[in-house]
Amino acid sequence: MKSLEHLYTLGALNDEGKLSDPLGFRMSRFPLEPLYAKAMLVSSEFGCSKEMLAAIAMLSVESLFYTPRDKIKEANNAKKRFASQDGDHITFINVLRIYSLEVDEGQRGGDVDTSTLDRRASKKTEKVIRNWCTANYINGRSLRRAIDIRKQIQGHMESMGLPIISCGEDMLVFRRCLAASFFLNAARRQLDGTYRALSSRQTVSIHPSSVLHGKKPECVVFNELVRTNRSYIRSITQIDSLWLPELAPQYYAALDLANPTQRSLQT
Repeated sequence: MKSLEHLYTLGALNDEGKLSDPLGFRMSRFPLEPLYAKAMLVSSEFGCSKEMLAAIAMLSVESLFYTPRDKIKEANNAKKRFASQDGDHITFINVLRIYSLEVDEGQRGGDVDTSTLDRRASKKTEKVIRNWCTANYINGRSLRRAIDIRKQIQGHMESMGLPIISCGEDMLVFRRCLAASFFLNAARRQLDGTYRALSSRQTVSIHPSSVLHGKKPECVVFNELVRTNRSYIRSITQIDSLWLPELAPQYYAALDLANPTQRSLQT
């Protein structure tokens, strides 16, 4: 029942419980969970579909970064090269951007398709990629999988006539798009320093693996809830809480969000 409520809130279902037209039908064409499918459609409207492609591809794989126990300092320093002060989604994008600049384009010589490379060149390319991942403490298998997923999603977007647009360095646009897409997964810092998921009212903490761990942003959106002895959120980006009622007025009340001690959802 909760899943149907979420689909309705995302606009995928109409009042009769059927796929909405056109949003619900468009979402159903993506091989993605509804939240990510909606994000891809929203990103076209915000002009940052290229960045959302990268972020969702990275969110679809496990453990992009790895930290050997005997090289914690080196791994943490390597991660700083990609880290964004705004959060994990942009950090993921930075990984693909830097990979493309340093490995992908350099090995392919621009836009040459890898199918044109002979077997020896392919092996050389594979070695370069492996060395790059090792030097940057990145899980090579996860990175390759993310690149494949990005290509698949892009194919679906192109078949639907949706433009692939980059916002360049304007990550404010991208963060607003994240707020509009993942408004169901927002958390607000409370007066006592803890975080509360605005949808479930659950008290959560920022996961130690996040680049925002220890930073205490005022409001975030997240894509994963991890339960151990505590409830952690990860894959996080900081947003302005006032974006939520602006971009998702059907779900949030501006007056409620003005005070973290008040109820933040419309009833």
